[in-house]
Amino acid sequence: MSARIFSPAKTAMQSGKGKADRWILEYDAEQPRRIEPLMGYTSSSDMKSQVRITFSSKEEAVAYAEKNGISYRLQNNHTAKRRKIAYADNFSCNRNLPWTH
Repeated sequence: MSARIFSPAKTAMQSGKGKADRWILEYDAEQPRRIEPLMGYTSSSDMKSQVRITFSSKEEAVAYAEKNGISYRLQNNHTAKRRKIAYADNFSCNRNLPWTH
């Protein structure tokens, strides 16, 4: 039984960072999914693949995994690299690129 611990990325639908400060422990699938022949649904008899446990910090998630003997892998979140720019830079006299419409 293994799991991964990660912090979800912020949703693309909003500009805020709601629910992005939490950490999730999600079990890995022990059995592959199969296609149900009658309706074509994807199914699995592995119930642990449906379990997602939410924690408020990375340390709590790691402590839970170690306490319950779950082997885990930790995925660190990637932060976006943003350039600091101002609207006034569009009208600066020393622009690198000429202003065109």
